[in-house]
Amino acid sequence: MTDLDNERDDLDGHTIDELSDYLDRGRTPLDPSIEGSAGCRIALGSLERLRQISKSLVEVDAAAEAPRSDDWLGGILESIGREARAGRDIPLLPPSPRATLSVTEGAVRGLIRAAGDRSGGLIIGRCRLDGDVTVPGTPITVSIDASVFWGERIVETVDRARETIYSALLKHTELTIASIDITVHDVYFAQVNDQEPDDAGDGSASNEGDVL
Repeated sequence: MTDLDNERDDLDGHTIDELSDYLDRGRTPLDPSIEGSAGCRIALGSLERLRQISKSLVEVDAAAEAPRSDDWLGGILESIGREARAGRDIPLLPPSPRATLSVTEGAVRGLIRAAGDRSGGLIIGRCRLDGDVTVPGTPITVSIDASVFWGERIVETVDRARETIYSALLKHTELTIASIDITVHDVYFAQVNDQEPDDAGDGSASNEGDVL
């Protein structure tokens, strides 16, 4: 099975490229196979937020700097498609002993990505839930890869994202969160400065492996 086949399975027969084209058309004409898919709706929400954030990113002056690779964007798009799949069922406390309630892992990952994007100053790259989410009370570690915008204080930005994500998980799930580990891999320019910093490099600063 190819990566494209896996992506179609994750998004109920659709791909990230197809969803991106659907957004380009303003979600018209309405496609029931997309709008009726929970995975597709999660991916669409992530794509819309990513587009809004990307509008603020600018290329560093090509005459002074080497062109910046867009691999980071491709990586985020791949993560959105992969993380939108249903995954494991996460149990919720039912209102009745005869009822069974659960939320999909994909929905929780979408919740985490939305909360991180909403916190401001960074872009969520990849999100993973480590631990057995199917067993209530099991300690779960949320592992996140992220990029921050130039000019943001990394520690403060990460702390703000962590608090926002934790609040969202506390409100919408019954997971036992052991920790939320956010690893910052890159720094990107979010606005044009009158004077470029001497240490701007290629427009990104790698902090891979440093969990803040």
